[in-house]
Amino acid sequence: MSCNYAEGLSEYEDKGVLGLPEKFEATDKVGEKCLLLSKWIKEAKHVVVHTGAGISTASGIPDFRGPNGVWTLEKQGLKPEINVSFNEAIPTKTHMALKHLVEKELVHYIISQNIDGLHLRTGLPRTHLAELHGNMFIGQCDTCDSQFVRTTATSTVGQKYLGEFCKREVRGRSCRGKLKDTILDWEADLPENDLEMSDYHSSLADLNICLGTTLQIVPSGNLPLRCKKYGGKLVIVNLQSTKHVDNLHTGLSTKRPSVNSC
Repeated sequence: MSCNYAEGLSEYEDKGVLGLPEKFEATDKVGEKCLLLSKWIKEAKHVVVHTGAGISTASGIPDFRGPNGVWTLEKQGLKPEINVSFNEAIPTKTHMALKHLVEKELVHYIISQNIDGLHLRTGLPRTHLAELHGNMFIGQCDTCDSQFVRTTATSTVGQKYLGEFCKREVRGRSCRGKLKDTILDWEADLPENDLEMSDYHSSLADLNICLGTTLQIVPSGNLPLRCKKYGGKLVIVNLQSTKHVDNLHTGLSTKRPSVNSC
């Protein structure tokens, strides 16, 4: 659950701007923006999608900085009323749509800050996904760095030992390294390979689309801007305002998540 994950992290004072109001627009305006975004996707040569906690709220997993987010309510001494466990959560329509767009080669790479494992549960190939902050269903060997998918979410966060051993065979022998969870604690280094691939694809993209993220955590939140220096487009889809809205030519909000274009 998001609450258990949040409670497992180290104490950290600066959790970003919390509880910003959500903004809404008329349905017909949303339709116009969806058509525009569809046109941009079809015209683009390399589309990258950046996802945050907002795309998983429909599965029952609370976000963190929304009006009813884990950290927003924490400041009031409260917890979210709805908090589905990671084991019980299933991919949302957004997750399934993204997997379909990857299969159709309309989206070429997905960069996620989420640790819920829902992207992989859709069947999305790991080769098309960077998980910058870890995955509750992945254990990683401390010796050979091999990763293993678990059937249940880890009970630890912060790259702690799971009490399990690596099963990889190295030159006919079992590696026998120890598995750790892959969930990053505050200010931990991001996984090198995932970060390198994220930087590469974000720079290569002529269209970066951000879904359900306030883009407050760096370096993740700055990756979508990589394409700007090469003339690429940036789209932000979120009910709350984001830190990069001031950099956009048009600030928009919708009944569905807003589409802001640059």
